[in-house]
Amino acid sequence: MARYIGGETERPTYEQVSGGGTGHAEAVKVVFDDEVVDYATLLDVFWHNIDPFAEGRQFCDVGGQYRSAIFPLDQHQRRRAEASKEEVEARFERDVKTRIEASAPFWKAEEYHQNFYQKNPVRYRFYRAGCGRDDRLEAVWGDAAGTP
Repeated sequence: MARYIGGETERPTYEQVSGGGTGHAEAVKVVFDDEVVDYATLLDVFWHNIDPFAEGRQFCDVGGQYRSAIFPLDQHQRRRAEASKEEVEARFERDVKTRIEASAPFWKAEEYHQNFYQKNPVRYRFYRAGCGRDDRLEAVWGDAAGTP
């Protein structure tokens, strides 16, 4: 579910968030059953679908609203997120720019943002290719990249 998190404005709009003045990040809220998939697996999928070395951006989207961040819900998730970040840093022997931030209210993004890749598959594929997302993921993660 597309959401906004980590900023100061209540019920922000896409225009406000994308303008960069609210402090929010565009995010995805993942609701999961720990008996089906555990948090560590979700973190692994997350890492393989982002550029962990980009600061204040992801691919062609630039600004703090596009920062790579994890918002753990409790101390257990925070410890696991921090440990997974350390694992990525050790693997690549460099600092990871992904932030682990305090949990905050999630504000639901507008309906047209929900499942955008399904509603607009051609536009989404064009965006992915035009932004170099898949190429960058492959450059970072190789065969383990989270590309379709």
